[in-house]
Amino acid sequence: MTNGVSNYLSYTAKELKPSPIRKFFDLAASMEGVISLGVGEPDFITPWNVREATILSIEQGFTSYTANAGLLELREEISAYLQRGFNVDYNPVNQIIVTVGASEAIDLAFRAIVNPGDEVLIVEPSFVSYAPLVALAGGTPIPVSTSPANGFKITAEQIEAAITEKTKAILICSPNNPTGTALTRKELEEIARTVEKHDLIVVMDEIYAELTYDEEFTSFAAIDGMYDRTILINGFSKGFAMTGWRLGFLAAPAEFVGHMLKIHQYTTMCAPHMLQHGAIEALRNSYHEVESMRNSYRRRRNYVVDTLNNIGLDCHVPGGAFYVFPSIKATGLSSEQFAEKLLMEEKVAVVPGNAFGESGEGYIRCSYATSMEQLQEALKRMQRFVERRVGAVVK
Repeated sequence: MTNGVSNYLSYTAKELKPSPIRKFFDLAASMEGVISLGVGEPDFITPWNVREATILSIEQGFTSYTANAGLLELREEISAYLQRGFNVDYNPVNQIIVTVGASEAIDLAFRAIVNPGDEVLIVEPSFVSYAPLVALAGGTPIPVSTSPANGFKITAEQIEAAITEKTKAILICSPNNPTGTALTRKELEEIARTVEKHDLIVVMDEIYAELTYDEEFTSFAAIDGMYDRTILINGFSKGFAMTGWRLGFLAAPAEFVGHMLKIHQYTTMCAPHMLQHGAIEALRNSYHEVESMRNSYRRRRNYVVDTLNNIGLDCHVPGGAFYVFPSIKATGLSSEQFAEKLLMEEKVAVVPGNAFGESGEGYIRCSYATSMEQLQEALKRMQRFVERRVGAVVK
């Protein structure tokens, strides 16, 4: 290659930035004694009955490909799960695809609906992969920033103000990563009217649906008029403590699913056969485990929010997921400075808020998906750090 590799790369690949989260994870991994509040992953092990069912499936020789959309038996269980828990009906034959994680499901959604030049509204702060996946599909991600004044909740008015003649879709995550904000039915209904008015598609990331604490979860597809406009994203990673399994699913009207299935066929073929048996067991017989984990997260959330506010880091009460998103503005540090110095001085790893969009500057994301003992120690260290910094600012 006479001109070097760079000349052969696509513009999209060259402009794509690496995940900003990895920088802090990699640095923390190289240090001893670090308490990580950065990983968006349950600290619980996948329930034993799910692991056992998967082991048994391997022993029984279920190591081949499945149907591209996934085992029909699993899709039937997903359909029953969505109807039972969220009051939405999807035909397991042609309206559900089992994917390699919820991330693949989001990728499929964008690749199926986005044309070059289309704009997709991304509610920020947002998970780091959303905007890059829109760009990889040839679209233009448009951030719509939320405010701490109302707990980082997106409003219909904010969406209305961001819409242009090029707007094709909007991606919403509720409960949200990184803020933990959960939208109520009334708030979703108000958004739905704007979506209908402007003829938009909604990619709805509901991966944290099982982890809501104060109000009953409402699926956007269950809102009047939204079923035909919604591509529902969900999976097993968060609620069922199955992150490493990489099993997600999408549900949508059949015409959407048919086109997403074509892309899935060419890029992935199918999710691993034996892991799908584990997912069947999770949906049939693990809900008591989900309830136990949710109760534990609720207790931790309450402790972490109270403690952060007491040490001077303003923090709203998140309605779901397992993250808090406190303000660090009182320290006089930027989000990256705070995260770097906290890691180096006190060996606590958090994620700078600007990793989730410009509106996240001045905040950090802390995961409380770790033991209470670890949380208590981490917050003691953070208190020492904050007291030093705030004292320096005052002086």
